[in-house]
This record gives sequence, C-alpha cells and structure tokens, in this order.
Amino acid sequence: MGISLNNNNNGSVSPQHYHIHKAFLFSNYILLGAASSCIFLTLSLRLLPSLCGFFLILLHVFTIVGAVSGCAAVSAGISRWYSAHMIFTVLTAIFQGSVSVLVFTRTSDFLGQLKSYVREEDGSVILKLAGGLSILIFCLEWMVMTLAFFLKYYHYVEGENHHGGAIVAVRSNKVQNEEDLKDWPWPFQV
Repeated sequence: MGISLNNNNNGSVSPQHYHIHKAFLFSNYILLGAASSCIFLTLSLRLLPSLCGFFLILLHVFTIVGAVSGCAAVSAGISRWYSAHMIFTVLTAIFQGSVSVLVFTRTSDFLGQLKSYVREEDGSVILKLAGGLSILIFCLEWMVMTLAFFLKYYHYVEGENHHGGAIVAVRSNKVQNEEDLKDWPWPFQV
C-alpha cells in the first residue's frame, strides 16, 4: 500500500496530482486507524457484542475495507472501481454520521442496546469516545470522497487512464485541424 506516483521527475504527473494523491493516502491511513480504534472501543464495552454492537463493529469493518480498497486502487492506478468506491464511501459516511448522532443524543439508550457489562458511567465515557471517533471518521470520509473526485479529475485532465499499470493516452475533444470539420454537417462547421 505504498505510494506509487513519481514526484514529477519525468513530467508524467503534475505536482497537484501528486500532492492530492499523498493527501488521499494519508487521510485513508488516518481513517483506518480511527475505524480500528472504534472497533476496540466497542469491544471494550462487551466482549461478545450484542446485535447492535455487532452491527456497529460491522460498520467499522466496512469503513476499513473501503479505505484499504481505495488505497489499493489509487496506488495501483486502477480507475474502474471509482464509482463503487464512491458509493461505498458515501454509505459508510452516512451511517457513521448517524451513529455519532445516536451516541451523543441517546447515550444511555444506546448503551442499553449494547448490553454492556461495565458501569454506566464508564460505558458512557467509552461510548462518547467512540462517538467522537465516529465524527472524525464522518469528516474523513467526506474528505476522502473530495480527494478521490480531484484524483479522477486530474486523471481526466492530464489525459491518461491507467489500465493494469499501462498508461494509455485519451483522445482530446478538441479538433486538431480544419480537415476534420469538412465531414461534419453544416451547423457544426463554425
């Protein structure tokens, strides 16, 4: 999962693209750490989680899977999973935001659904720590989506698509010379 872009040594990647790529990977690494910390905080409330706790842990596992797949796709230069990654990231961001709202507005009810064996005061502190990390994850998910959009934009603007590691030039929409216009119908020959 390392960074595979060159630092514009041979002119193949613009400096903006390179910096956005690094920011994307860095924010995904922070996202991985926050989601795994939330899993451990949830497990500290109860060793064998309830159904609600299981779904909370499953949400964080999905967040981790999305971050890992995003890092792998961007590092390998594979752009065919872009739409699936964006949809997956939007859904996990929405659920992370709603979990954080539930944690901070209905702490005692949420703690009761987790069927925690720790004291209520300690459990609410642990749950609020997890809720704070959920807010961080929510913000990071939207940041990752924005950076992924800009990465896709720079791939399009720079005129290169990555297919299995090979760089293929994309044909520009601009007309190169006037000979191409001769075959077009009259309204388009402006």
